Amino acid sequence: MPTIQPGRLQQLLTDMVNMYSPSGKEAQIVQFLSGYLMEHDLPVTLRPVTEGRWNIEVLFDPQPEVAFIGHVDTVPAFDIESYEAQAEDGIMHGLGTADMKGGCAAMIEAFISARDAGFTPAKAALFLVVGEEESGDGTSTLLESVRFPWAIVAEPTNLTPCLKHYGYIEMLIQASGRRRHAAMACREYNAILNLLHTLVRLAETMESDYPQAVLNIRSVHSSESGFAVPGSCEAWVDLHIPPSVALSSCAAQLHDLAAACLQKSSLTHSHVEFPLLAAGYDLPETGFLPEILKTVFTDLRLPWQHGAFRSHSDANLLREAGCAPIILGPGELARAHTREECVAVSQVVMAAHIYLGILEQLQA
Repeated sequence: MPTIQPGRLQQLLTDMVNMYSPSGKEAQIVQFLSGYLMEHDLPVTLRPVTEGRWNIEVLFDPQPEVAFIGHVDTVPAFDIESYEAQAEDGIMHGLGTADMKGGCAAMIEAFISARDAGFTPAKAALFLVVGEEESGDGTSTLLESVRFPWAIVAEPTNLTPCLKHYGYIEMLIQASGRRRHAAMACREYNAILNLLHTLVRLAETMESDYPQAVLNIRSVHSSESGFAVPGSCEAWVDLHIPPSVALSSCAAQLHDLAAACLQKSSLTHSHVEFPLLAAGYDLPETGFLPEILKTVFTDLRLPWQHGAFRSHSDANLLREAGCAPIILGPGELARAHTREECVAVSQVVMAAHIYLGILEQLQA
């Protein structure tokens, strides 16, 4: 019977976290992991994404049933002097522990444990991709070469299988007014005041019309002003939309609202666009992979309760390509992208047991 080796897994996670790998700078960790996988007798292919950047593919069959997918990049460190792994009282602290080196390490350990036990998980494949925290170019490259009907994505869900996934709207609002001396400021020509008013109206509309949605004002920037009214400004807004909401209709409503607010003023120019629209989805609880997961959770004496992933992820791209992705990984989403990022080592170990259980069920 295949078994997980917790000590080996924790050491792997420590080594991964100690390698700084923000999006665009994943070469070191990719080289390390590809060597690690080959040392454990797994077939490794490095697929180029951009110059100096590769995805790792562990593929036994050109048409796998289930893809195990994790991204090895992280957001930039808040403090380049203190991003590394620190274990204390069963908790691993450090950049990427929850998002999502813990999940990647657990998937790697599951595949190695299967190989150690002498069976080849031919119906499964492991893909460790780059670039998820920015453009998703790693997953886009993956989908150009391999297709699969099902996937497990190791984003942090606190080990709750997420069959639902929120949609995502990225919104850019730009406003231009008239540069004036600061003592001559007036509301109607002030781009920042009009933009702030528009953002408040957007927030109020989201709260009233889409109470389960999440609006995040990511940034607000103005032109350099000195002691003057800035001539222009812009805001980037993230909107996470429940899968039950029609994304295009919601975006059209937000566009019309923002445009109307800005046009009521005396601004010289305004512009609203959506650089990214990614539809959400809601998978049925019945189906090939959900049934396997139910069996694995029963075998491990874990309660079966599925949820919704409230962020944007590569799973949106996978679903658009015809795959049915389930998000399931160790760690809490609330800890990701924060200075306090961490993951319980016991949860990473349990994730490895779950992933290994899926591999065993695929062999049955």
